[in-house]
Amino acid sequence: MKIAKIIFGFIIIANLMISCKKANDKADGYGNFEATEITISAENNGKLQNFNIAEGQYLKKNDLVGNIDTLTLILKKEQLIANKEAVFSKITNIAAAINVLKTQLKTAQINQNRIKNLVNEKAGTQKQLDDINGEVEIIQQQIKSVETQNAPILNELKSVDAQIKQIEDQLQKSKIVNPIDGTVLVKYAEPNEITSFGKPLYKIADLSFMQLRVYLSEKQLSSIKIGQKVTVKIDTKNAMKNYDGIISWVSSEAEFTPKIIQTKEERVNLVYAVKVEVKNDGDLKIGMPAEMWILDSKQ
Repeated sequence: MKIAKIIFGFIIIANLMISCKKANDKADGYGNFEATEITISAENNGKLQNFNIAEGQYLKKNDLVGNIDTLTLILKKEQLIANKEAVFSKITNIAAAINVLKTQLKTAQINQNRIKNLVNEKAGTQKQLDDINGEVEIIQQQIKSVETQNAPILNELKSVDAQIKQIEDQLQKSKIVNPIDGTVLVKYAEPNEITSFGKPLYKIADLSFMQLRVYLSEKQLSSIKIGQKVTVKIDTKNAMKNYDGIISWVSSEAEFTPKIIQTKEERVNLVYAVKVEVKNDGDLKIGMPAEMWILDSKQ
């Protein structure tokens, strides 16, 4: 009986030690990896050409990954250029007419000065002066009239230039240029499909750094701060794999524990979301579960 009590006592002590060890080995936070995903959409309408990207492919920033058919836009631009040349010819004709009138005005003003001198010297008549003054005034009015005709033509030229710039902008937006370094996650379209403005073409994300989103209780907030180094662990085939992480964001508002937490008691608690930035060595994937450890002694 005494031996049985001793064995029973050892069992209780062993269980307590195991329980304490498990409590001490509990991570400070649990969550899943995520990345900033960007959906690239078409900025023009037409047939999709030269769009040969693949899911999982790594793309660099400013890579040209495809284009939308631009034949209609090119033809419209050529038409506008022809219209611009026609408007220029009108301006040239008006400018030539103004130059002719200015030459006539210059000659008339020379005669005007000559006749004024003759009248002052009593060698000319007032009628001659009145006639030449009238001629100068008529020519000046004609110049103003022609210059007035030039104004709407200049406005027409500005309108054509604005339309050409719009076409050039649409031609530029017909090029599908990758905006960031990253990996193609999903491809939504194929070459030769008809696409339209705003239609998604592919989704990309920079996976070189991942964000682990975990949820901490109010009590744990006092032990963390932005920029603090933590340890992140993931499950591998043989053992846990450790990563260095940096806390990059802490939510300013509390929220209910997300449903991924198993127990009902934990789900009703208020927690704070925290993001930990981790450099990806290629093993980290979006949605992968992981643990966060705040204290180095828990590594």
